[in-house]
Amino acid sequence: MTDKLIMVPGTLFDKNLFKHQLQCLNSKAECYVANNSSSDNLEEVAKNILDKYEGKLSVLGHSYGGIIAFELFRQAPERIGKLILLNTTHKVPNKQTKILFQKFIGMAFLGEFNKITNDNLIDIMLTPENAKNNDLRDAIVHMSLNVGIDNFYNQVKAQLGRPDSTKDLKNIKCPTLIIAGREDNICPLKLHEEMAEAIPNSTLKVIDKCGHLSLLEQPVLVNNTIIDWWNKN
Repeated sequence: MTDKLIMVPGTLFDKNLFKHQLQCLNSKAECYVANNSSSDNLEEVAKNILDKYEGKLSVLGHSYGGIIAFELFRQAPERIGKLILLNTTHKVPNKQTKILFQKFIGMAFLGEFNKITNDNLIDIMLTPENAKNNDLRDAIVHMSLNVGIDNFYNQVKAQLGRPDSTKDLKNIKCPTLIIAGREDNICPLKLHEEMAEAIPNSTLKVIDKCGHLSLLEQPVLVNNTIIDWWNKN
């Protein structure tokens, strides 16, 4: 039976976040990109994914997608075959993050949704060198506009209400690959090291010259890392 690999994008990203991985991983599994904004409640988002895709699942989650991956595990640990966690966190949002989210929600409803990514997030998400890549910048902005205000609101509200996953890490027994960008300013390396230490059957890979968007900043390295790990697990 062919594995099912469910890819879950982060906030303000769509299926195009995985354009490099979909081509690469199709030989390993049936690949699907899940809806990460079907509800403003994290439990509902995860339940909807589990209801849509039957049977045993491997899950690849980036950023908010990794947070959803933890919720998928909480609801159906017996159904999760492999986990791939990229540029994500197991912790609840801190005060600074909450303030930032509220600022972005305000901008969206004041007609400044297009400025959230272009003027505020891109230069935080990317390394200084990668931020000079205009094609990459355009692709990120295009994805955020495709997501739209309503879906963005659902994503933010679901994240603000999420539980701390720290206590769940020790219970994750399936093979788990954790990928961190060495220069990730949103989900720093330290968080990934904590996850790797707590998850029993985990592998940590740190990608150099990479910020929060490892899938787009260093796609070849990320793909090679995933394929090598997948073949061993």
